Amino acid sequence: MKQLLFLLLAMCTPSIAFASGAVQQTIDLTNHWIGYTAIAIFVVSYSLVILEEQLHLRKSKPVLLAAGLIWILIAAFYGSQGMPHAAEVAIRHNFLEYAELFFFLLVAMTYINAMLERNVFDALRDWLVMKGFSYKSLFWLTGILAFFISPIADNLTTALIMCAVVLAVGKTEPKFVAISCINIVVGANAGGAFSPFGDITTLMVWQKGIVQFQEFFALFIPSVVNFVIPAFIMQFAIPKGNPTAESNEMTPIKIGGLTIVALFILTIVTAVSFHNFLHLPPVFGMMTGLAYLKFFGYYLRKKGHATIDKSDMPTSNKIKDDFDIFDKIAKAEWDTLFFFYGVILAVGGLGFMGYLGMVSEFMYGELGATNANILVGILSAIVDNIPVMFAVLTMQPEMDHTQWLLVTLTAGVGGSLLSIGSAAGVALMGQARGYYTFFAHLKWAPVISLGYFASIYVHLLIN
Repeated sequence: MKQLLFLLLAMCTPSIAFASGAVQQTIDLTNHWIGYTAIAIFVVSYSLVILEEQLHLRKSKPVLLAAGLIWILIAAFYGSQGMPHAAEVAIRHNFLEYAELFFFLLVAMTYINAMLERNVFDALRDWLVMKGFSYKSLFWLTGILAFFISPIADNLTTALIMCAVVLAVGKTEPKFVAISCINIVVGANAGGAFSPFGDITTLMVWQKGIVQFQEFFALFIPSVVNFVIPAFIMQFAIPKGNPTAESNEMTPIKIGGLTIVALFILTIVTAVSFHNFLHLPPVFGMMTGLAYLKFFGYYLRKKGHATIDKSDMPTSNKIKDDFDIFDKIAKAEWDTLFFFYGVILAVGGLGFMGYLGMVSEFMYGELGATNANILVGILSAIVDNIPVMFAVLTMQPEMDHTQWLLVTLTAGVGGSLLSIGSAAGVALMGQARGYYTFFAHLKWAPVISLGYFASIYVHLLIN
């Protein structure tokens, strides 16, 4: 009777279902044709992701299909073995992890879009352009700002903003644009490594509860080393002289812009407080913070500082100066969000088949934790760091706290080794097309590698 009651509860409650699934027998499919087929599906889909720029095929499409096909194979096989609910229990666990990440990022993206609409970032760009800095000063300023803004606004958004500054002043100096973009990518990735909000990988580690919020700041000095060493060497290739500003007009920040910045910081504080003091997932704090923005949007409309379409379709309005929060949500990076879904579910499926356990045994058993974590960073320069970090978190290798901080660092900054290794690099190749290219970045890879290994050494020395 007790067993029957537990089974009924497990069917109704996903978290209990997963707990019951933990004692179910899983079947090793690493040497089965289904496992080989799943690996082939994942490799083909990820090859299409890498060729996104050449094929003009959104990266979410192949991984969404791959995730579906992999779990179809798993479910069909387990059903044939008389274990029809095993796949359901496992996929619910993976989907819950994605759901937390999805809503967290959705709130952050909504705030960033609101700041963009209020001209916060345009005003920063124009201020830098009009100050009359030299090329070398702008090289350092954009890099340093990328380093310090990315822990709050994420590395992708930060890189795009700083690249806009570089393009605005350096169109006549292609060499300046190329080297500055490399510096921005390195700075944004390094800055994102010491904050849960700076990169998807750090966010995943924080939400998993492996590293506490304040513990990320132990990576600050290694992150500085990772940024400063390549920047110091690259500065000698920056051309001399001062750029000429094309316009003397500065974009004004719309009313409420700076308040939204403050509300975003308050939202981050709320998310951290939910996690540290209430022991609730940070995503619930972020969703509470979304309410702050929604009420402030209502206030702006009532005071006449923004207009909103009053139809029943909140995202259908065409008003130029519009502050509809649903419109900001609609403009989130949906391709990126669906890409994360495909990656997490596909990698989760491969893990359920036994591949991640096999890889973990080799990397962390044979190579040792330090070498394995350094390799994780190098792999993240070739394959996006998100599936690499999710794989490590799924493997859950036995490591001390220093090693978990190390893999957080290497996965965050390792993507700087190649232009395709991070979202920031890929985005800037599109934004600064013709200036910042794969081979322009590759030329400086040895210098960036110097910063990469120096940051690892400093981390192991001080932490």
